[in-house]
Amino acid sequence: MNAYAYLDHAATSPMSDGVLEAYMRALREVGNPASTHGHGQRALEALEAARERIAAGVGCDAAELVLTGGGTESINLAVKGAFWSRQRGADRPVVLVADGEHHATIEAVEWLRDTQGAELVWLPLDALGRITPAVLAEAIRECGPDRIALVSFLWANNEIGTLQPVAELCAVARAAGVPTHVDAVAALGQARIDVAAVGADYLSVSAHKIGGPVGVGALVVGRRVTLEPLFHGGSQQRGRSGTQDVAGAVAFAAALDEVLEPGGSAPLGAHVSHLTALRDRIIAGVQRVDRTAVLRGPHESEARLAGNAHFTFPGCQGDSLVYLLDAGGVSVSVGSACRAGVAETSHVLLALGLPEEEAAGALRFTLGGASEAREIDALLAALPDVLDRARAAGLS
Repeated sequence: MNAYAYLDHAATSPMSDGVLEAYMRALREVGNPASTHGHGQRALEALEAARERIAAGVGCDAAELVLTGGGTESINLAVKGAFWSRQRGADRPVVLVADGEHHATIEAVEWLRDTQGAELVWLPLDALGRITPAVLAEAIRECGPDRIALVSFLWANNEIGTLQPVAELCAVARAAGVPTHVDAVAALGQARIDVAAVGADYLSVSAHKIGGPVGVGALVVGRRVTLEPLFHGGSQQRGRSGTQDVAGAVAFAAALDEVLEPGGSAPLGAHVSHLTALRDRIIAGVQRVDRTAVLRGPHESEARLAGNAHFTFPGCQGDSLVYLLDAGGVSVSVGSACRAGVAETSHVLLALGLPEEEAAGALRFTLGGASEAREIDALLAALPDVLDRARAAGLS
């Protein structure tokens, strides 16, 4: 049975008819873009046109955009590739990483620590999930900029929706000569992504979070930095080998076109306004239903993602709430889908300093372009009984 209300767009967002049609048309075309015959050259034209559109959407040159097999690959390629590149002719073992990062970053840097000799320094978050420029500057000073390979942080937290002061953080790192990697997977389509304006060196994005296909992503690699590849065999792109996915790129560009100004990187006012109105409807409705529920992350509208509302519910187990809402036809999550099925308390909430019993009652509601008011109404109608049943079951 299809869920009556789908409020988990941060996990994946459905394709619109327009994106699906563009994807299907491209899938029907034959030709490897590396081939020199007519079919190959037509594929190359479609690929590069899509690359131009995606690059415009994130504020970089097309030559800086490397197409990948998704956000996880983009993050791993940036973090590992930058680390290896920075070891050439120098000893730079330190990687600065913000607390509360996505598991793709956490597990990549921990692998570097365990197998490649990296030294990890974790940057603390404030109570709203922000890294302050002062914290980053102090960490760089203490470690010594000449020993740092990279600093990596989220543009927006994928669980609680907090937007970081990206330009300020990048400026601090650049002044010290330290490259930056920004994970913008959760922010794409909900915040203005402009790599050139903020000064990031590497930036990761993913298509399926904005209604593109799963398994398609991109990594911006700035002109002033280099990258060691994760795998080899063809060198089709800067730092990445492998036959390029023309149809995936076309669909990614089509999805991005639906949420961004044509030819620019500013989110459409109508798109963000739509998400913000529904998000605020969730926040107000949840607070009416349960006055003990606590909104996590910033309360100011402009300081959090337009499509994110994240609460903790005292006396409840988040997994129980997800199960009970799902039984009523409402799909939500406790946090990152990359940890779905794993019974553990949110590392993001623990990084904010929440006690485990408070963090255990987390629910994340996330929206996309296809979200409707009736879905919010379905959630709010189901929630009172679900909370009663979850609290009756307790936290055990």
